[in-house]
This record gives sequence, C-alpha cells and structure tokens, in this order.
Amino acid sequence: MSDLFDSSDSDWRSHAPLPERLRPASIVDVVGQSHLLADGMPLHVAFSQKRLHSMIFWGPPGVGKTTLARLVANSFDAHFVAISAVLSGVKDIREIVEQAQIYKSQGRQTILFVDEVHRFNKSQQDAFLPHVESGLLTFIGATTENPSFEVNNALLSRAAVYVLQSLTDDELNLLITRACERELHLSIDDAARQRLIAAADGDARRLLNQLEQVAQVVSSQASDTITEAHVKSSLGSTLRRFDAGGDEFYDQISALHKSVRGSNPDAALYWFMRMIDGGADPRYLARRIVRMAWEDIGLADPRAMQMCNDAAQTYDRLGSPEGELALAQAVLYLAVAAKSNAGYTAFNQMRAFVASEPSRPVPKHLRNAPTKLMKSLDHGKNYRYAHAEEGAYAAGEQYFPDGVTNPPSYQPTERGLEGKIAEKLRGLRALDDVTRQRVNLTKEI
Repeated sequence: MSDLFDSSDSDWRSHAPLPERLRPASIVDVVGQSHLLADGMPLHVAFSQKRLHSMIFWGPPGVGKTTLARLVANSFDAHFVAISAVLSGVKDIREIVEQAQIYKSQGRQTILFVDEVHRFNKSQQDAFLPHVESGLLTFIGATTENPSFEVNNALLSRAAVYVLQSLTDDELNLLITRACERELHLSIDDAARQRLIAAADGDARRLLNQLEQVAQVVSSQASDTITEAHVKSSLGSTLRRFDAGGDEFYDQISALHKSVRGSNPDAALYWFMRMIDGGADPRYLARRIVRMAWEDIGLADPRAMQMCNDAAQTYDRLGSPEGELALAQAVLYLAVAAKSNAGYTAFNQMRAFVASEPSRPVPKHLRNAPTKLMKSLDHGKNYRYAHAEEGAYAAGEQYFPDGVTNPPSYQPTERGLEGKIAEKLRGLRALDDVTRQRVNLTKEI
C-alpha cells in the first residue's frame, strides 16, 4: 500500500517539486484559508485544542487539502495512514483496520486520510464506515467534488465538511515571493508576477509548478530576474481551471444561464467566454444555449429559438474559433430578448396534472372517424370545424375529456410577442364565456 507522504529518500527534498519544498510545516505558514485557520476559526481551534475529529476538505485543486491533512498528521500523536482512492481498494482498507486495532491496543488513535475520496464507490466507503462510527478510525477525506453527491450520507453525517477556497491574487503573490526568496533565489518583475497569477487561476500548486518551469529557463540563460517575456515564452497559452462534469463547470454554466435570465448581456458574454477559455466543449454550450431559449425566452420572442439553432449549426459548420462567434451572439440575443417562462411553467404543470389524472377517454366529437363503423358509433359527431366558424374560432367548444376539472392553463406574460398572445387569449376566452352563458340560458328555457 503506497503512502502519499513517504519521504524516506535522503535526497528527497533536493529533487522534490517546488510545491513540495514549500509545503508549510505548521498552520502559521499556510497561505490562504483564513476563514478556517485564523484565530478562533474552526480548524485553528481544532489544532490548538487538539480536538481530533473526522473531517472532509472540499475545494478545487491546489488550495491546500493535502497540506492540511499533513498538518493533522504532524499535530496529533496518532498513527497516520494516507491512501489514494484512485489506487486503493477494499483490501487496503481491511489491512488498515487490522493495523488500527493493533495501535488501539497500544493506546494510539489511527487517522485515515483518503485523497480524492469521491473516487471511492459505495462499497469501498461502506468498508471503513463502521470503523469510523466505532471510533477505531478518524477519517479525513479530500475531494474536489461536492461531498453531498459523492460521499455516503452516513459517512458525511460523521465528518465536519470544511470548504476550501481558491487563493486570492494577494495570496498567490505572497507564494511567489516566498518561492523566489527561499528556494529559487531569483527576483521577478511585476508584469511577470501578474501573468503567473492570472495563469494560476487560484491554484497554488499550478502557480508554483509554472514558476519553477520559468525559473529553469531563466537559470539556463544565466539571468537572475524573471521577466514577463520569460513567462510568455515558457508557458504559452494556459486554460482556466475546471473539469467538465465537476462543480466548477456546473457553477459557471449556472452563472451563464442566470446572467441570460437576468438580461445582463455583458455578464452572460463574460461567463460564456470564461467557459470557452477554460476548454468547455462549444457543442455542449450550444445545447445549453438552445435550452435557455426555450426555457427563459419562450414565446415572448420565438426568433430566439431559431437564432440559437442557427448558431449551433454555424458552429458545426465552421468549428472553433470562428463558430464561437455565432454562439456568443446567440448568448447576447438571449440576454436582451423579452423573457417568459410561461411555456416552461405550463409544460411542467400540465405534465404533473396529467400524471395525477386517470386516463379519461377522448370525447366522441373529437375522435377520428375514417370508417363507416366509427361514424356509426358517433365518432366525430357534432364536431365544430373551426375554420367554418366566425373568426375561425369555435367559441365554447369542449376539448378536454369529460370529468376534467380545473386543469392548469398557459398564462402568457405581457412581454414581447406574448403580450399579443395574452390579448388574443383574453378575447377568445371572453367569446367562450358568452357562448356558454347562451347555451346555459337555452337549457334553462
């Protein structure tokens, strides 16, 4: 079983990557996560008062999840085992449990750190859950994915979840200073700092790896200063941080959709370009854009659906980057278009209504009657052909099955084309009311 924290090689430090050489030895040295580590904050209290408990560190890559696990290992007098969910299985967990029982007999607690715990399936999580419940193991997990979706509820309820945040520009700048002064022994100009910070996208490990890459180029040129030119030539283009299917990905999709719904074209375009810059599949974005047209614009502006479909087809024809312009303009159109979710709401309400209703028969006057037999059974009898009625409308005609009461109705807004639709429906419903009143009076006479 591999130990994530094995450093037995005497030459380990000299050959270790820069992020490893700069890894903090105490919480005082940690850069970032002040909402957890400042005086009086949850993790600071846990460390200072030696309150060991099961915990899950949730956050994007390079924000200190493994660092905090190491600090736990160093701060508590416990047997510490670190495994990766990618490389380990149920067999490894059983071995750890056996070791923990031995250490317990010696009066020592066992801490189990599981990196990328979201990669463990249910059976693997179930394998160590009873031992966490019994107190044999103190569990520490690290994950980039929402533990609400990826961790068993029973395990989740027994661990404190600490949300780690991306590092700020100031915090990344501090890391650059530390690295240059303590390890690289190089100076760096402000433009180079800013370009490295922008490329890191809040990820400390990414920042330090890229800084080390640049430093190697600078050293090979017998220079003692890192410039913006060095950074540009060493790194080339970089992508924003998110994994398709991860929380960061869906958070940005949500921000794009809500900016469109909120009629803010600038913010909508910003989030669209953020996702393109981050490597999102434009075809996926095209599908989401088409959905926005149907969900949030609807019949207030039917041109939106056509424009989005055309933009998707344009991307399929041109590809990147030319086709991305069509998608971007579709996003802008959606953001400034009249908004209505009346069709979306009516769809959901009617679906729920139909699911709750019995399967009522089609009224005879609405049934198809292509044969003499069907006609003899009164199929289609007394059906009123709308085109033969005044205004091409059969006022008062019944189209629902018998017995249907209070069905949900489409309620168009007064925005865009739907305003005209609403006006027309009010007129048609008024005609229905007049006709039904006349029919009722005739029945009474």
